[in-house]
Amino acid sequence: MPLRQTRRTPATRGERFAVLDPATGEAFDEAPDQRPDELDAVVDQAHAAWRSWRADPAARATALLAAADAVEAAGADLAPLLTREQGKPLAESYAEIARTAARLRYFAEPAPGPRPITDGRPVRSEIRWRPLGPVAAIVPWNFPLQLASAKFAPALAAGNTVVLKPSPCTPLATRLLASVVSTALPQDVLTVVTGREPLGARLASHPGIRHVTFTGSIPTGRAVARGAAASLARVTLELGGNDAAILLEDVEVERIADRLFWAAFRNCGQVCMAVKRVYAPARLYSQVVEALAQRAQTVAVGPGLDPDSRLGPVNNAPQLARVERCTAGALADGARAAAGGHRLDRPGYFFAPTILADVPPDSPVVTEEQFGPVLPVLPYRSLDEAVERANDTGFGLGGSVWGTDLDRAEAVADRLECGTAWINHHAELSLAQPFAGIKESGVGVAGGPWGLYGNLRPFVVHRPDEA
Repeated sequence: MPLRQTRRTPATRGERFAVLDPATGEAFDEAPDQRPDELDAVVDQAHAAWRSWRADPAARATALLAAADAVEAAGADLAPLLTREQGKPLAESYAEIARTAARLRYFAEPAPGPRPITDGRPVRSEIRWRPLGPVAAIVPWNFPLQLASAKFAPALAAGNTVVLKPSPCTPLATRLLASVVSTALPQDVLTVVTGREPLGARLASHPGIRHVTFTGSIPTGRAVARGAAASLARVTLELGGNDAAILLEDVEVERIADRLFWAAFRNCGQVCMAVKRVYAPARLYSQVVEALAQRAQTVAVGPGLDPDSRLGPVNNAPQLARVERCTAGALADGARAAAGGHRLDRPGYFFAPTILADVPPDSPVVTEEQFGPVLPVLPYRSLDEAVERANDTGFGLGGSVWGTDLDRAEAVADRLECGTAWINHHAELSLAQPFAGIKESGVGVAGGPWGLYGNLRPFVVHRPDEA
């Protein structure tokens, strides 16, 4: 299979939009602002490329391994660009690139082979797995490269082609990533389109797309599902979370405080499966608040390109406004800022790492997904109360339990209504495990073999034992 550069579809008449650096709030580059009506040609090209790409599993595996090598080799170019448009510290950008390469290698295995069905009949039946066709991958701005690869790596491994649309907040590193990956792929197997709405809506509803995989907000996810329904395309939706961490009576606060803090504040809290609320026993409540506040007050906040920064800015102005609104509402309702509670007085979209105490349990900062560097800590009187409050949400992505008695912690974790529960850590995923939410946190499964099979359909062949 020849290795060729993917042809990009340029925006007609040179339309472009500004890309902002969240550390300054100023534009530093531009990206093509493609029109929705340009998608017809892109999808047609993806469909044409699919005919040959689906035919050779061994060649696909070889191409994905070569793509992984290319991504690692391009790290010095990708990481600063990712930090510049997303805001995260440079070390985290390099980690995201490493995860992207690792995911390509994980899926660089030939697609599953035929499997016989034995049911006692004088018929030989066999399940064969076939790819779906062109896949639309719509990716948010918090982990643009990692989430892009989580979508395109299994889709490509299964024999599909991919049209990838990044967030308008983070288009540049994704375009560069696709350019790097495409050096190992035939033309039009992976294509990136960039632009503002309604480009994403049109892609999700395009009749030539057979699978739409989306990560983002619940309202947008619903809109994506409605659009895909028009052509009965398969959907995989990861729609965020409001993960609770329950601390048990036997927890050693200082021992777990660092892990708990970073489970909430990594990537400036802009992680779908970050800890977004903490439930602490009343006896330990003040100690927990103090330990987390001390870390929030001393962590280095600054531009991601500054090697001393541990936390960068919020990615964009609308999200910063949401974080400010949630925090101000909680404070107006009687909450106390044990640390932070305000925007930092400097250029860019910086918000002080915030620990909120004495928060009313019905405050939006508790009941909604704040998606920023703000963490409410709430006391509980009984374990049943803590579990009930942790489950009292429309979200169901993840949750965690923290304590010394691991058997007891596991028993409590088993009561959580979510897709993944951790004990004494949070938001750590293996490439081999399924990742899925319940309730409003999503539809479908990503990760591991489940992610691969989500990009395949069964095809059954029956033949008699004799003519």
